[in-house]
Amino acid sequence: MSPLSSEPVVAAEPPALSGAGLCLAYDKTTVVHGASLTLVRGQVTALIGPNGSGKSTLLRSLARLHRPTSGAVSLPGAEDALTLRPKDFARRVTLLSQSRPTPDGVTVRDIVGYGRHPYRGRYRHGDADGPRAVAHAMEVTGVSEMADRGVDELSGGELQRVWLATCLAQDTAVLLLDEPTTYLDLRYQVEILDLMRDLADDHGVAVGVVLHDLNQAAAVADQVVLLRKGVVQASGTAAQVMRPDLLSETYGLRIEVSLDPVTGLVRTEPVGRHTARHARPHASGHEARVDIPA
Repeated sequence: MSPLSSEPVVAAEPPALSGAGLCLAYDKTTVVHGASLTLVRGQVTALIGPNGSGKSTLLRSLARLHRPTSGAVSLPGAEDALTLRPKDFARRVTLLSQSRPTPDGVTVRDIVGYGRHPYRGRYRHGDADGPRAVAHAMEVTGVSEMADRGVDELSGGELQRVWLATCLAQDTAVLLLDEPTTYLDLRYQVEILDLMRDLADDHGVAVGVVLHDLNQAAAVADQVVLLRKGVVQASGTAAQVMRPDLLSETYGLRIEVSLDPVTGLVRTEPVGRHTARHARPHASGHEARVDIPA
């Protein structure tokens, strides 16, 4: 496969959720043009690209929150996922979106319990596995100690972890995350990325995540999808997609790419006007410079 291919990576495992030829619009303005994306169980797929490139809109369409003007969203056994009953879909796919209301007078445990709504009948009955799922979700996201606190008392980072726990309590095979590290300090950013890998590696969850940090995407993702102006520019491994020429063109500034000598991971470095001031000098005393391949 060419690194510039806009076709989704062909996965050995059957797709857990896929979108084919998706065109997405706001009013009459198309913002995503013919995008195709496949999420596979046991893999993390990261969507990257500049602001306004259509990453979040594409993710929302996979969650049935943005109906495509053309194209299809499909799940195993449901060629058209848009026809599934809401509860049936919610038992298979969950989304952690960027914007969520913060209700007053509700505890952390209550919020996490909202994730069990697809499994409950009337009057919140019929979910025998609910308490275990809620307790486990709070434990793995580190919010158990604040279970009885009101969510209106929490910091932005604490609240982000609570909402992630709510998604985990929903216990689906597909987890969609829209910028989940926003508002988190460095420790919890790393823990959320580790949790995504644990869910994929240990529980076979198909994870689709929008990330702005290119190095985080390279570290956590099996597949990277690069968008620009609503068009998939490339999809593949981080090494295939994160090329200096392609990233520089997409983001509109010079981006250097290297391999970390310790981890072997792709590392990116945007080059601003003042970056050279901090460059490590060569033995000759001249500043180090790495040119982008043509």
